[in-house]
Amino acid sequence: MSQTGEGYTANMDQNLIVVANRLPVSRSVDGSWEASHGGLVTAVTPILRERRGMWIGWSGTPDDSSRQFEMDGINHVSVPMSSEEVDDFYFGFCNGTIWPLFHDAVRTPEFDIGWWRVYEEVNERYAQAVKKEATGGDLIWVHDYHLLLVPGRLRQLVPGADVRFFLHIPFPPVEIFARLPWRKAVLEGLMAADIVGFQTKASADNFKRATRVFLRSEVLRDSVVHNDHVTKVLTAPISVDFEEFDRIGSSAETEQGATRLREELGNPTKIIFGADRLDYTKGIDVRLRAFELLLEREPHLAGSTRMIQIAVPSREALGDYAEMREEIEQLAGRINSIHGDRHKMPVHYSYESLDRNELVTYYRAADVMAVTPLVDGMNLVAKEYVTSRTDNRGILLLSEFAGAARELTEAMIVNPYDITGMAEAMWQALHLDPEDQRARMTRMRDRLRRHDLKSWTRTVLDSHVDALAV
Repeated sequence: MSQTGEGYTANMDQNLIVVANRLPVSRSVDGSWEASHGGLVTAVTPILRERRGMWIGWSGTPDDSSRQFEMDGINHVSVPMSSEEVDDFYFGFCNGTIWPLFHDAVRTPEFDIGWWRVYEEVNERYAQAVKKEATGGDLIWVHDYHLLLVPGRLRQLVPGADVRFFLHIPFPPVEIFARLPWRKAVLEGLMAADIVGFQTKASADNFKRATRVFLRSEVLRDSVVHNDHVTKVLTAPISVDFEEFDRIGSSAETEQGATRLREELGNPTKIIFGADRLDYTKGIDVRLRAFELLLEREPHLAGSTRMIQIAVPSREALGDYAEMREEIEQLAGRINSIHGDRHKMPVHYSYESLDRNELVTYYRAADVMAVTPLVDGMNLVAKEYVTSRTDNRGILLLSEFAGAARELTEAMIVNPYDITGMAEAMWQALHLDPEDQRARMTRMRDRLRRHDLKSWTRTVLDSHVDALAV
């Protein structure tokens, strides 16, 4: 019998190569590179900079001729993609097939053989790009649903490398995953990794069960064995940079901005805030309907309560998203026409992106933060709100179907499919005792202080695969 899982563990002697759909930089208007923002970028770039590591990904621009460059102490390798490939790979298979399927099929996924073939080709291109740069002793960290096949190819192209994969979205139950015509190929791709990480235990369990059902793998407590290869299955919920959000949230500039924001809204008694990418998984429409029901039951709240909803532009080229934007705008307009007048509008809706400082200002102004996705791998907005509330005030209204609900148990947990229940929860949140608010927020902040973004990175990179005879 062979031995696998040779005790890989992250160490400073290993070269670190991050592989993701996008590079951590993007083109500015003048054509220069500028740093992007986001949880993964914030977590990984300091480590890459320290190790003089490498990030491999697409630049975000079709037919971009860039190949390799250095910026801020990090080597960047650009994987080219044509406009046609962007359509079939990104908008097609990634966002028309995998995204809805892995989000419990809340929208019907489309299974197009042409999309799948382009997905295979693009994943192969990423793997070949890694092969040119990697050696057998490197730690190669692959990310998310765009690159599900890459670990399998790397096992063949870079034998001996420490290959790890992290899925940022949910892994669906077997009964849903079973619909995917290429389910075995996807599972075999992931099973070639030494470690596969998930946001929640439920996703990890779904993955283990899928490997047993479709690959006849041997499932152990925290690992899976397939073709004499051991894959450790890790639950590691991603978090936020606690120190950064705490710093911004406690600044005088943020406090003054929050005060000005409330003044601009007419100094309402309460503010409910929602901030989401415009996506059908986020439940923006049901949140607005719940608020509408609340105003129907409690008409006096229309004069004293404001709901601010920021919808961040996302995948605008897809028809479903354009239709959803129109539906949400019409819903907000209907609420205002029925319950508002020219001097007061209960709903303040905007379709825009906010930078981090602006977002924290809204967090500090909000009495209730509504994070009510229909399904979500984690949802960092919920954690950002908590870490920004340095005053230990405010209420988090959180969907039970967000991964964050497994950690932020002191939030007011709601079922987003129950509009009546959500309306009742909003009323309770608006009237919750300040001492109860403080107790809930203090516990959540303490938990996120311990389990912050740095802690997540250490958990994933310092985990190892124990030697196992199979």
